[in-house]
Amino acid sequence: MTSKKQPTRGMVLGKFLPPHNGHMFLFNFARKYVDELTIVVESLRDQPIPGELRYQWVCEMFPKVQVVHLTDENPQDPSEHPEFWKIWKTSLNRILPQPVDFVFASENYGWKLAEVLEAQFIPVDIERIAVPVSGTAIRANPMKHWDYLPPVVRSYFAKRICIFGPESTGKSTLTRQLADYFKTGFVPEYARTHLEPRRGKIKLADIPLIARGQMASEDALALHGYKLLFCDTDLIATTIWSDWLFGECPRWIKEEANRRQHDLYLLTNVDVPWVADDVRYLPEERESFLQRREIELSKRGRRYIKLAGGWKQRFETAVEAVSKLL
Repeated sequence: MTSKKQPTRGMVLGKFLPPHNGHMFLFNFARKYVDELTIVVESLRDQPIPGELRYQWVCEMFPKVQVVHLTDENPQDPSEHPEFWKIWKTSLNRILPQPVDFVFASENYGWKLAEVLEAQFIPVDIERIAVPVSGTAIRANPMKHWDYLPPVVRSYFAKRICIFGPESTGKSTLTRQLADYFKTGFVPEYARTHLEPRRGKIKLADIPLIARGQMASEDALALHGYKLLFCDTDLIATTIWSDWLFGECPRWIKEEANRRQHDLYLLTNVDVPWVADDVRYLPEERESFLQRREIELSKRGRRYIKLAGGWKQRFETAVEAVSKLL
């Protein structure tokens, strides 16, 4: 009888700050080289992109590969600790599902790491010829290196611009115009989607549904990989409306409004005519709403500019401000 061939096992280790197409090449190379691959996402608490997020990205990119998250606060260079390699061997032996035969890396540390793990080192594109990019370059200027980012990662670096203001100040029209001009996507105001079939009738129970719809719309469209994403309103506006109409707002919505941020707010002034429809409620309160919205942006430290004057002037001011983000 012939003995059954043992599967070959390999490992890729990295911070992946962020995962980019160079890492994709490394992962796919390793996956084609061995029967079983484990990708180890290493993270420290003080790194600029949360480790759990990077781990989730790699899991999503490679759902059929074993991906593990190493959160040990290990030294990052042999000069930092005399037992550097022993520490790393202990961590990796604990987290790897099986001993590995091969270590794949695009860095020269792979030679020593493979030796420590009693494996063979397989260097992959160390000179960065196949995919000439690095995580450092991407973090410094993600827009310049956009084509090297996998779609799942792009949403993290996309610039999000919120068009923000009282009723009937041209927000929805401006949102569409800017998306057309910059050839990108936009997020409609979910409150309209929710309330128009009801001819504008609203109750407190609708507020959480509107908030969840606004968040889901924005996060889903961000996955399309746009460099810019224009958003017709946000959760801050939802909290203002809830407080104004019902005297209260669910706490979790206010917490999400504080947590979720846009790179720029375009605050639309009320110096344009009122146009009535079923989901506009308070024509006499536009000035009060403008003041309230500006207060809410200021106290949160959000970056914003005010748009005033005619439609052409507003559009040109907005284009100039958005162009600076790129």
